[in-house]
Amino acid sequence: MKHIKHIFFDLDHTLWDFERNSKETLSELYDEFNLEPIIQNKERFLATYQTVNAIYWKKYRDGQIDKQTVRFGRFSDTLKRLKVERADEIGQMIGDEYVLRGPHKKYLFPNTHETLQNLQNKFPLHIITNGFKEVQSVKMGGTDLNRYFQLILCSEDVGVNKPNKRVFQRALELTNCDPAHAVMIGDNIEADIRGAQKVGMSTILFDPKKEHTAYSPQDNHLIIHDLKDLQSIF
Repeated sequence: MKHIKHIFFDLDHTLWDFERNSKETLSELYDEFNLEPIIQNKERFLATYQTVNAIYWKKYRDGQIDKQTVRFGRFSDTLKRLKVERADEIGQMIGDEYVLRGPHKKYLFPNTHETLQNLQNKFPLHIITNGFKEVQSVKMGGTDLNRYFQLILCSEDVGVNKPNKRVFQRALELTNCDPAHAVMIGDNIEADIRGAQKVGMSTILFDPKKEHTAYSPQDNHLIIHDLKDLQSIF
């Protein structure tokens, strides 16, 4: 990686622990909206939401739905799958509260600050995220991540989402960086890895759950399981 001059990171699921922050928020809302007598099992509620949410974000990445549909449809569909009456109405209320509360959660992946501090002394660091702009700014500010990054690019500012190559091209233009000197680090093979490779960037897959165990010559990307591993790569 001696050719690298700029490092680009994804935010959700890569630095900001989306799953942990989301689970805590949803657990609170499950109790506050008194869903226990209806659904009876909080873990079932959380698992169903994770499944539905992943479907909605895939459609959003592919440009099939807009962000308002993501924000509220995922909750309505979750409640419908769990046979909750007035699913649309309750889903709207939960969606409103989730968007207000969730971004203020502060869980980051282990070694995030330590690693960013180390890398910041060597490279300009940047963020490329599909997350909603107003939400991502809250996450960044609340976890003191802003201080590390020169560019924070939300895909909605470009008008398309990762893995569309226009998102990466715009990031490279704004940082005046040649793709041959850039690396993208993210958790999503389709959005982060293949998207960045389309424009000629190097890539590193962040895999904290260890679902991938080795370097993949076919996909041509490095794999790390802990952010601190980046300190030995760069």
